[in-house]
Amino acid sequence: MFEPELIRAALQQTIEEIPESPTRRRLSGKVRDVFEMPGDRLAIAVTDRISVFDYVIGTVPFKGQVLNQLAGWWLRKLDDIGIPHHLISVPHPNVSLVKRATALPIEIVVRGYLTGSTTTSSWYAYQHHDRVISGITMPPGMRKSEAFARPICTPSTKGAGATHDVNISKDEIIRKGLTTPALLDAAEGYALRMFAYGQAVAEKRGLILVDTKYEMGVTAENKLIVIDEVHTPDSSRYWVRSTYDEHFAAGLEPESLDKEFVRRMIVENGYDITSDVHPKIFLTDAIRVEAASRYLTLFESITGESIQPRLTTPQEIAAALET
Repeated sequence: MFEPELIRAALQQTIEEIPESPTRRRLSGKVRDVFEMPGDRLAIAVTDRISVFDYVIGTVPFKGQVLNQLAGWWLRKLDDIGIPHHLISVPHPNVSLVKRATALPIEIVVRGYLTGSTTTSSWYAYQHHDRVISGITMPPGMRKSEAFARPICTPSTKGAGATHDVNISKDEIIRKGLTTPALLDAAEGYALRMFAYGQAVAEKRGLILVDTKYEMGVTAENKLIVIDEVHTPDSSRYWVRSTYDEHFAAGLEPESLDKEFVRRMIVENGYDITSDVHPKIFLTDAIRVEAASRYLTLFESITGESIQPRLTTPQEIAAALET
């Protein structure tokens, strides 16, 4: 784990928002600000904002750097297994230059274990929806944190504005015309290959890739590619392999290196996960430091490379967009 003093020194210099550019149109998401670039390209600037239950609840030092650099690392690894993606370059620790694509209106979620703390999680569906998630009936008699016999694909809609993601079956996706059967099959094929590859890499690094979500889009040449982020601690759950068996046998939550512990903290403070209102619980400095430490540790654990936590400013990131 990283020294808390290093992270505490950065608590007052997190990246909450990237300034509007005089020449680039900005579209803001919960964590990323996307800027229009010349040609068939976009620039994605990753902030330090952290969101849970679809609401931004604060910032975590160095989070944007970790997300951007780890996503870049994984996207380049996809070249090794022949899966096309949008990454062109990483001109700044918080910025990626990418190919433009029209995003599919669904996310492909791959789940290797029965777990989660949100209303779209497999564990919630197991308890409240007769073990059915995205049209798939999960086996009876399972325990929380238990592995499925094989990973399952559970698509979801992509919430916009005040709406939340909702699990959706393959049949319903086709019936609603959200995409074509061929594109859906191709997207699921990519997702399962990426997940198998990600699990193999994680296993070698002493981690378990538990579940993850993927976004994909179609280029102007009508080519399906992977977009957004891949296998980051925002889009994925990672458990520590060495302690998993002991925790599972004892009925304890697995030791994790992602933002799940932040979700659990909010639920333990009384938040109703079925609510449609902001949790109104903001992160203490202690939680922000712990989250940053987990994010930085995950980067080094997965990549086998060191990361130099780097203080930056919104103005520096904005300047990188103009070069």
